[in-house]
Amino acid sequence: MVDILVVEDDDSLSLGLTYALEKEGYRVTHCKKIADARAKAAAQHFDLALLDMQLPDGLGKEAAFDLQSRHTPVIYLTVVDDEDEIVRSFHDGAADYVTKPFRMRELLARIKKALHEKESSEILKLGEVLIDVKEGKVFVKEQEIILTALEYRLLLIFAQNRSILLKREQILERIWDISGNFVEDNTLTVYVKRLRGKLGNALPITTVRGIGYRVD
Repeated sequence: MVDILVVEDDDSLSLGLTYALEKEGYRVTHCKKIADARAKAAAQHFDLALLDMQLPDGLGKEAAFDLQSRHTPVIYLTVVDDEDEIVRSFHDGAADYVTKPFRMRELLARIKKALHEKESSEILKLGEVLIDVKEGKVFVKEQEIILTALEYRLLLIFAQNRSILLKREQILERIWDISGNFVEDNTLTVYVKRLRGKLGNALPITTVRGIGYRVD
C-alpha cells in the first residue's frame, strides 16, 4: 500500500484530502505542524508527501528537506502563487507545486504522476556510481560500496542535483547526523572527503572554492 503524508493545518481541507486519498486506496498520515511531520518522517518511510507551504511552526520546506533526503517526493499545496517561489521550489527538488484552491481530480492525477516518476527512478546513475534507492545500496562497477547513513544522504543530494552548483549552505540545510542534529560546516568538509575516498574516480566531486560543490 502507498503511504502518503499530508502536512496541512486547515482541518476542513485535510479532512477532504484524507477522504479523497483513502478512497483511491492510499494510506494517509496527517500532521498539522512541521515538528510532527519531521518526527513521522524519521520513524516511517512515505511514498509521497503533500506539504502546505505555510504552517503554524514554520515553512513546509523545513520538512521537505528531510523527506526528500529519504527519497520521498514532495508536492507543495499553497496559496503562494509567486513565480520566483515556484521556480525555487522546483530547483530545490519539489515533485510538483499546486496552488490553492485546486481541483481534487487534478491533484490526484498529479499525485499518480509523481508516484510513477518515483518508481521509474529507483536506480540512479551518477558518473560510474549506481544508486539502488529502493535497497539503499551503492555500487561501482558491480562492487557494493558501504557508506554511512550521512555519506549516503550526501551522495543522494548530489544525485538529485546533477551538474548544479550546490552552495554549502544548501547542503547543510538538507543533511543531519544520526541523532537528527544539523551538520556543521567543518563536518561537511570531512564527509565530502570521505565520500571521495570511498568512490574515487568513479564520482568526481568538484570543489568551487568559497561556494560549494558540483557533481557532473
